[in-house]
Amino acid sequence: MPTTDAIIKIFSLATISFIVAISLTPLLTNFLYKHKLGKQIRADGSTPVYSKLHEKKQGTPTMGGVLIWATTILLAVVFWFLDRKLGWGFFHRLNFVTRQQTLLPLGVLGATALLGLLDDYLGIKGIGGGIGGGLRVRHRMLSYLLVALVGAYWFYYKLEFDILHIPGFGDFSIGWWYIPLFIFVVIATSFSVNQTDGLDGLAGGVLATSFFAYGLIAFIQSRFELAALAGVISGALLAFLWFNIYPARFFMGDTGSMSLGTVLAVMAFLTNSVAVLPIIGFILVLESASTLLQWASRGLRGKKLFFSSPLHHHFEAQGWPETKVTMRFWVVSGVAAFIGVAINLIGR
Repeated sequence: MPTTDAIIKIFSLATISFIVAISLTPLLTNFLYKHKLGKQIRADGSTPVYSKLHEKKQGTPTMGGVLIWATTILLAVVFWFLDRKLGWGFFHRLNFVTRQQTLLPLGVLGATALLGLLDDYLGIKGIGGGIGGGLRVRHRMLSYLLVALVGAYWFYYKLEFDILHIPGFGDFSIGWWYIPLFIFVVIATSFSVNQTDGLDGLAGGVLATSFFAYGLIAFIQSRFELAALAGVISGALLAFLWFNIYPARFFMGDTGSMSLGTVLAVMAFLTNSVAVLPIIGFILVLESASTLLQWASRGLRGKKLFFSSPLHHHFEAQGWPETKVTMRFWVVSGVAAFIGVAINLIGR
């Protein structure tokens, strides 16, 4: 595909995704409010700082991530059907489903989205062993592990991936070590996005810059269909942000954070640029690291390292307005994404 045509396709799909997601939002919000699928804020005394800061958000609908992944899968299915089944030539230019580039991330997106949706529903209804309902942490991590195992098997045995690219140093064959690396990165990224999804607009903005960065990397590598998928997700994310910016009309929920975190990791492996994922997702790393450090400090020292975790709650507890935390994190995320893309180009 000529570069100009690819650019037109990517930006057209991103625009269509934004319009479709914006159009679907009234249906989603009406459904969420009608069925009272609202977030339950902990009030058991286990998280006093968090509960005080966010008590006003009690009852705000969650599961907003449905808007992102449903729009992405809807466009993938519709354009594939119109192109491959009906043979309408115009839609061949918009079809971005290919076995080599996008079938795997789309399948991962759908599977993890449904797992997250189940967790969200259990949490809303107060069912399950988690705090306030939902899956326990170990069950959630097990879900991440199962998805990661399937993905690792597919990459290593089906796609025969075992090369790790380190910018400035070259490509290294790591053999079967590719499997535990894949599992670790998928679990870590999904967990990190989940931890970042705690303020209005925060996770959506960080993910938008991250997917834009990997879309750019895919484009540079002439993986135009994968870049188109990143464009579709980014367009849907911008539509989600329109309604998620403070004060949020709905929250992303696990159905969004789990699925998008997993797909982001898969894109990193498909473009062999996983080495720069911690840079592109710098905010994600900070958020999850702050949570893990807080857990370790409580267990080893018997006291907290931060006022509250993840990190965005720590700044809130210090008196930063929620919007200031969010927008400053967006700025850092954008700068980190550009740095990550630049470093990825070294030695290519």
